[in-house]
Amino acid sequence: MSQSKRSVALWVSALAVPGLLTACGTTGQSRESADSAGAVHRVAAEAAVGTTRCHTSELRASVGRNDPGAGQWNFPVVLTNVSSRTCTVYGYPGAAFLDASGKQLGPDPKRAPNQKPAKVTLAPGRSAWAGLSYSNPEISGAHAATPAALLVTPPDERKPLKVKWTGGPVPVSGNASSVFLTVFAPGTGP
Repeated sequence: MSQSKRSVALWVSALAVPGLLTACGTTGQSRESADSAGAVHRVAAEAAVGTTRCHTSELRASVGRNDPGAGQWNFPVVLTNVSSRTCTVYGYPGAAFLDASGKQLGPDPKRAPNQKPAKVTLAPGRSAWAGLSYSNPEISGAHAATPAALLVTPPDERKPLKVKWTGGPVPVSGNASSVFLTVFAPGTGP
C-alpha cells in the first residue's frame, strides 16, 4: 500500500471512531444529534477517499407519466440532484406504495431480472431514472389499490423520499401482482 493510501486510510479511521462512538450514544447526545454527527463524519470520509454517492438529502424524487405498452404500465421514477455538488447513484432504488394513512400497500417492488447496474453521475440539477412496471390490473385481474404516495429510497441510503402517487391503481395481490424496478439510467425517462 502506498504512503498516500495509508494516510487516507488512517484519516478515514480517525473520523470513523468518533462517529461510531457518537452513534452508540456514548457522549449522551440525542439520537438525532448522533445521526447528524455520524452523517458529517460519513460525508467527510467519503470526500477523503473520493467517493461521491448521492445522499437522500441531496435528491428530489418524482414520478413521470405512464408510458403504457402491451398491457403494462411503465412509470419513470426520477431522482434529481438538488445539491451544489456532483454525486452518483448506482443500482436500484427502493420503493413502496402507501395508502393515505401511511400503511404499505402490497409487497415491495422486485428488482427486474438481468439488469446490469452502471454508475450514473449527477451534476447539480441533473437526473437519473429507474423504470417502475407492472401489469395493468384491469387486464391481469390482480387485486388493486390506489396508493396516496410512493416512497423512493436512493441506492445505499436508508431515508426515503415521499412522492404523491397520481398513477391510479396498482396491483397489490393475486395474479400478475408483481411490480418491478429497473436500475438507474441517466435522464428523466425513456
